[in-house]
Amino acid sequence: MRQILQDMANGVTTVTEAPAPQCTSGHVLIATTTSLISAGTERMLVGFGKASLIDKARQQPAKVKMVLEKVQTDGLLTTYDAVKSKLAQPLALGYCNVGVIHEIGHGVDGLKVGDRVVSNGPHADVVKVPKNLCAKIPDQVADEAAAFAVVASIGLQGIRLAEPTLGECFVVTGAGLIGLLTIQMLRANGCRVLAIDFDQSKLELAKQFGAEVCNPGRGEDPVATGLAFSRGLGIDGVIITASTKVSDPVTQAARMSRKRGRIILVGVTGLELNRADFYEKELSFQVSCSYGPGRYDAEYEDKGHDYPLGFVRWTEQRNFVAVLDMLAAGTLNVDPLITHRFDFEDAPQAYNVLTEDQAGLGILLKYPSAIASRLGQNVVLKPIQVEPENAVVGFIGAGNYASRILIPAFKKASAQLHTIVTAGGINGVIHGSKTGFAEASTDLNAMLQHPEINTIAIVTRHNSHASMVEKVLAAGKHVFVEKPLALHVDEIDRIEQLYQQQSTTDRYSRVMVGFNRRFAPQVQKMKALLDTVKEPKSFIMTMNAGAIPADHWTQDLQIGGGRIIGEACHFIDLMRFLAGSKIVSIQARRMGETDAVQVLEDKASMTFGFEDGSFGTIFYLANGASSFPKERIEVFTAGRVLQLDNFRKLKGFGWPGFNKMNLWRQDKGQEACAAAFVESIRQGQPTPIPADEIFEVARVTLQVAEILRAQT
Repeated sequence: MRQILQDMANGVTTVTEAPAPQCTSGHVLIATTTSLISAGTERMLVGFGKASLIDKARQQPAKVKMVLEKVQTDGLLTTYDAVKSKLAQPLALGYCNVGVIHEIGHGVDGLKVGDRVVSNGPHADVVKVPKNLCAKIPDQVADEAAAFAVVASIGLQGIRLAEPTLGECFVVTGAGLIGLLTIQMLRANGCRVLAIDFDQSKLELAKQFGAEVCNPGRGEDPVATGLAFSRGLGIDGVIITASTKVSDPVTQAARMSRKRGRIILVGVTGLELNRADFYEKELSFQVSCSYGPGRYDAEYEDKGHDYPLGFVRWTEQRNFVAVLDMLAAGTLNVDPLITHRFDFEDAPQAYNVLTEDQAGLGILLKYPSAIASRLGQNVVLKPIQVEPENAVVGFIGAGNYASRILIPAFKKASAQLHTIVTAGGINGVIHGSKTGFAEASTDLNAMLQHPEINTIAIVTRHNSHASMVEKVLAAGKHVFVEKPLALHVDEIDRIEQLYQQQSTTDRYSRVMVGFNRRFAPQVQKMKALLDTVKEPKSFIMTMNAGAIPADHWTQDLQIGGGRIIGEACHFIDLMRFLAGSKIVSIQARRMGETDAVQVLEDKASMTFGFEDGSFGTIFYLANGASSFPKERIEVFTAGRVLQLDNFRKLKGFGWPGFNKMNLWRQDKGQEACAAAFVESIRQGQPTPIPADEIFEVARVTLQVAEILRAQT
């Protein structure tokens, strides 16, 4: 398949070849026929990409603050690398897609192969979309008209929030695509409409749709015009669809509104509000959320759980359907809005028009290529000469951690990067091209069976780890899996059994978990110092983990397993490594029940006893300040103390010949961890973390989570 990407570092727009996505449960695979460039949103994104680094910073003050805080805790170089990596990730453009269903995933009802559908899929000739984000197109509606359905739904949701009644007078500020569609829907609702814009050509279109107009660029006063339009009564409702940095549209809306008028912000404006304007009239002001109820709700969008119609009449999908019905009935007329048509292959030219021609409105992309040519699941990125004695690696997953940290670590270790597999395809191409992979694919089974690949790295969501490890071992390949190894004890049992069955052979498959912290240079120094002490040790590890929203996938016990299993396992392993002794006892306590806190498990203490008499406590806390060090490790033993802050500053107290080891750049051991694993494959040696410790830590972590969840 091919997809349009926007480089956020330099503003370049490209059509990129990628493997076609696999159709998964609850999704449909669509062969695109037409897509609409959203003039407002996409012009803004392209403009942001072309802006200088300083201008980008000026546009995002909140993120600048986060960067400065990260500098304080992680250091300048680490922060710089993170920001640079973030800006280097291209962005997929588009959200107004029309096409024909090619494949249906399990659990999709009401749709079938061959149906024409509209969706919020990107500009790509094949898209995978959740079932609740697409709607069947009536026969009377042409593809070109249907392409406006998603963007029209944004305006429709603003109208629903405004609750217009027959005969009311409304103002629409901003006569772009959404504004002109909103005007038509308000007119169909029996409202009188005044359109405000600086572009006279757009206002002429508004006139065609039955609106009166006001052009401030010609010296016309929006407030005075609005009051006159309302016959002196004040405007009933204002829907702002403009995109501007200033607060004028909101201020003007308040001043022209009647008492208890409604103001709905659909677009993007400044929000410096004058209290008196709103207080004296008791005005309602609300920001509309995209297409409607369900937007950004993972239960609705990703998992396909619909809201009961009796309680939520209009969801984003039902808004799509309502717009399509209006198109079928002729209530909405989008033909005058179409200003340009381009073949998909000429997309860069279309985006040049978008940025250079402010009068451009409905810019359509057409997809004439044969469907069969779009469905390949493998793309060759660069040829390589395989070195069979080396680690020839296939990666599963290309998320933030994989792309920014782990893949570069394997590359630096001189492993051969062969194939990168992702569900959507495009991320594999983006990151695979950048780091030198030979191929990008969406076909996991083909990679598992590839005779040249001897090692698989798994960097996916936690609930998939165990099953994938089993598949890799069954295929006779080495496996590196990001933590955690598994979410359930029976999964650990099966993996261990498979491993033990193969460990008796000469060419057994190695199992490695990405417990990188034990490989950090400062931790290695701590280990060397502690190994000279024969008496038990006492550990205190404080993890200022930071808050993650309750609806984030890592907090979902079925997907992420919760943060104790998903992240605290790092520190259980680290303590096990530094102690150099088996864990023989476990105690744990989480935050008590409270109405003020949604997630309790990510605020917990865990105390471990070791076979040699050592003990230690891990404080895993998501309720601290981000300016405090994220990870602090303290060890007390034999009248001596070691203290490590954030893998940058190591201090020794009472250690002969050692008092500190500080680093310019934070180093949590990811590169050393990957290098040690790759070298073990080259040399035919056991993995750098003994298998019995991997399975021990995995089981202990699950025990801790079980204790915390049983707490009353």
